[in-house]
Amino acid sequence: GMTFPDQAPSAANHNTDCTSFALTQSCLQVSLSVKSGVLSVEDLLDGDQVEGQGQSELTISSSSLTQLNDLLSRVTYTSTIYHIRTSDLVSFTFEDHKAMFPIMIRRPSVPVLYDPGKDINSQVTIITKTFLRYKELNVLIQSIRKFYSKIKIIVADDSLNPEPVSGNNIEHYIMPPAQGWFAGRNLAVSQLTTKYFLWVDDDFEFLNETRIESFVEIMEGLPELDLGGEVSGDQFYFVLEYDEGDESDGGCLRRIRGFHQPLPGYDGCFLVDGVVNYFLARTDAVRSVGFDPFLKRVAHTEFFIDGVGKLMVASCKGLSVGHQKHQAQETYDSYRNPGKPEEEQKLAHHFFKNYLNYIKY
Repeated sequence: GMTFPDQAPSAANHNTDCTSFALTQSCLQVSLSVKSGVLSVEDLLDGDQVEGQGQSELTISSSSLTQLNDLLSRVTYTSTIYHIRTSDLVSFTFEDHKAMFPIMIRRPSVPVLYDPGKDINSQVTIITKTFLRYKELNVLIQSIRKFYSKIKIIVADDSLNPEPVSGNNIEHYIMPPAQGWFAGRNLAVSQLTTKYFLWVDDDFEFLNETRIESFVEIMEGLPELDLGGEVSGDQFYFVLEYDEGDESDGGCLRRIRGFHQPLPGYDGCFLVDGVVNYFLARTDAVRSVGFDPFLKRVAHTEFFIDGVGKLMVASCKGLSVGHQKHQAQETYDSYRNPGKPEEEQKLAHHFFKNYLNYIKY
């Protein structure tokens, strides 16, 4: 509702009908106008001086400040143009005073809720993307089963010659050969039915210190947060400095090591823009950003670039996972380390897609 400041002269002892005498200091009048809707005063009574009821311009008059404020408190706005997300500007006029204020118009969205689950197995799914590294993948799966015997594991696989992946409660999705890193992430995320998922690389290994429950506890306490943990003791995180620039040139983006600020109430946790390839995330939050399938070979920071301003990200110490020792594989390494032409294509893609004139990371 709208009310008028109490500094205006009171006319409580006067007849509230302004039409019975010329407009004087004792007669108060407020005008409101909008562009994309109509204004009304709810529960209008006989004798209330309101002109333009149900129209785009509304004038309210009274010689009583109390009555004027009461009428203003019952003003409603109804949009006359269908839009799910827009705004209108209200022009407010009293004597020689003018003000403008916005009205935000939103169509309510239908909630999409996830079963909160009774234990870690019904709260979290572990997902990974693999390519040619079945030996490492099997080590990962065995290490997961050592600590979490029933949790679901989803594997997206774009290997050149797919091999079976056996085990209980494992979903193995075969993709076209060498379809790519982010395409595989999208596939895995699309199959989730749990509130959270834990992303791991296919050459990680669960340790005694790998406790998913610690992730979930923090996430349950802090809605809309993505969390990163340590990999072999290396807590890697970064912030993305982004300047929109102007319309003709585009923006500037830099990745720098650091954090925005410590996460209050959680020792060792920091608010950041990006974390390692080991994180627990809310399924719906990550789906709203997605993984760009153009990025086939080397990509990680790019997901967090697309998530700037959309995802709340934190990195926490002590939530560790192991990293298997790298073993050279000629075919794998040839895909993993693309040449300069592909790197240039990747940068050109960012300059266009993210409308940048400078990027450094």
